[in-house]
Amino acid sequence: MLWRGKLMAPRGIFITGTDTGVGKTIVAATLARLLRMNGIKVGVMKPVTSGCCEENGELVSSDARLLCQAIGSDEVSEDVAPYRLREPLAPAEAAKRDGVRIDFSAIKAAFDRLATSCEYIIVEGAGGLMVPLSGGLLVADLARELGLPLLVVARPGLGTINHTVLTCFAAQQMGLQVSGVIVNGMPEQPGLAEQSAPHQIGSLCGAPVLGIWPHRNEVDEMEIVDELSGWLDGQAETGIVLRELGV
Repeated sequence: MLWRGKLMAPRGIFITGTDTGVGKTIVAATLARLLRMNGIKVGVMKPVTSGCCEENGELVSSDARLLCQAIGSDEVSEDVAPYRLREPLAPAEAAKRDGVRIDFSAIKAAFDRLATSCEYIIVEGAGGLMVPLSGGLLVADLARELGLPLLVVARPGLGTINHTVLTCFAAQQMGLQVSGVIVNGMPEQPGLAEQSAPHQIGSLCGAPVLGIWPHRNEVDEMEIVDELSGWLDGQAETGIVLRELGV
């Protein structure tokens, strides 16, 4: 993408979480699916995945595979998932055990190649912002290197206010823009903590709550993505949310 001979920064979002296991991949894949359903050429990237399984002698990122399936691709290229690590550990430690050095310049080069072939790019981080990747560099540093604003994924239960406000505060202290928060996995019958958390998060973290997504009971992750993207596509406010994300 060029403008007056200069490389333009791509439109996109970097998806991070308040913790591991909050549903970043489901949110990233659902948004990718939603954009594709609406005719937007979207690219996806999972720069670093730890805890990969081995298939036919190669490590496979199940997160990157789901992201690719969401945009209708069966292939997970090296650019989509450049670092696939074996152990389910913080990436810096997993990389050390695999004898790998995570190189930000290699990730940025892969990102730039992907960005040339799409209108919008969704990048999913690893764990939360303070997760170490390489030599003292954190996930937050990678988001800054790629030049993308953040979408924070939070869980709905007790403790999420503290985790979400801390995440947004850390992002802002590091010069990162937080476009919004998605509260993911709201139970069908929320308790008092779940009911009150989104309002408190919106009031305290300096970024809007862009969605409260329901918990889904389906086992198959792609089925969950299809259900959620269809649900979002039918909501009037989804257009506003996408505009907040720079789509």
